[in-house]
Amino acid sequence: MTQSQTRAETRADSGARTVGCDIAIIGGGPVGLTLAIALKRFAPGMEIVLVDARPLAVPKDERSTAISAGVSSVFDAIGVWAPMAKGAEPIRSMKITDSGKGDLYRPLFLGFEGHVGSGQPFAHMVPNRITAEALIGAITDCGVEVIAPDKVVDRDISNPVKARLTLESGTTIEAALVIGADGGRSALRAMAGIDVIRHDYDQMGLVATIGHEFDHDGVAYEHFLPAGPFASLPLPDRQSSLVWTERTKDAQALMALDEDAIAREIEQRMGSTLGKVTLKSPVQGFPLAMVLARSMVAERLALVGDAAHVVHPIAGQGLNLGLKDVAALAEVIIEAARIGEDIGAPDVLERYQRWRRFDTALMAMVTDGMNRLFSNDIAPVRIARDIGLGVVDRIGPLKKAMIGHAAGISGSDGPKLLRGIGI
Repeated sequence: MTQSQTRAETRADSGARTVGCDIAIIGGGPVGLTLAIALKRFAPGMEIVLVDARPLAVPKDERSTAISAGVSSVFDAIGVWAPMAKGAEPIRSMKITDSGKGDLYRPLFLGFEGHVGSGQPFAHMVPNRITAEALIGAITDCGVEVIAPDKVVDRDISNPVKARLTLESGTTIEAALVIGADGGRSALRAMAGIDVIRHDYDQMGLVATIGHEFDHDGVAYEHFLPAGPFASLPLPDRQSSLVWTERTKDAQALMALDEDAIAREIEQRMGSTLGKVTLKSPVQGFPLAMVLARSMVAERLALVGDAAHVVHPIAGQGLNLGLKDVAALAEVIIEAARIGEDIGAPDVLERYQRWRRFDTALMAMVTDGMNRLFSNDIAPVRIARDIGLGVVDRIGPLKKAMIGHAAGISGSDGPKLLRGIGI
């Protein structure tokens, strides 16, 4: 099946149908939606079907996500950043401390000014609902066929030139390439027999939106506490998004507290940095684990986002890592199609894996190591890590390199979309 094929749909007497396409994207979260839009934006002749287990709708989600500068360049290149930026709050600087839960004095060991050239912030905080609104609006306009709610129940690769997916509804999809963007518990990954490296942290990530007495002035704070990192990230109107790590049993106890009690716990962990705290959304908890697929590709299958890698949130890189996958895979697919290659062929998919494998494995190891290093209160370890943070703070080139990596800024050999360049 080639990219120039005419899409065919046939209906059986039972009402089931077969949909033929070039690419089937399974998963309608930000990663799957962004990839579909990018492919249609730069290869409009491609026939793309997107399947999601839930109705495609803007979620009632009060959470926000840090979008790095490189990823905002991806959104800009595909035409969705402008509406997202209107509701975003730039992170102008970041301050990192290492302290106990109740310490009022929080010495600054490492600080980053939040710009990566031309006054561009290295990240923005964007409410999840605004991201979803922009992406769903774009997917509606660009000609991608959406099948939702529905889910894949079988994968057949007996045909050498296309994969065949069977959906729960009875619909079948035939595609030259299937892309798994279906999350950390990816059904497609399991169907392909791809094993994972997994480590459960016995920690929960707690997230909430808070209001506070003092202005944050665009500053993001990360307090390394004995139970794990506690981050407050700036939102508009004297509000911040919290992402903090607690041991599972302690997290469950915290989530059982009433609003006033948990607000006091939050304020204590912040060292009263932003004054009196009030909750603006319920506290939600998510078990934390590292999950790294042993391969990002299989026969006529590529994995992106959490389907390929789930990392600890200590560095705030989860979604950004997935959208880097999008930038690389979109470029590989489109360039292969332009020279007449089979977009689902093993050598094409291996190009994508080579491009992304090292970065994803490195980020998994770095975040795992950081969590092990900082989620304890052992005095000699604490002294050593504080000295290390102080050294980094004083070495300008190293600090600049760390900012660039965190911001997702791509060099000349990186994906074009991360540089804001069309494919």
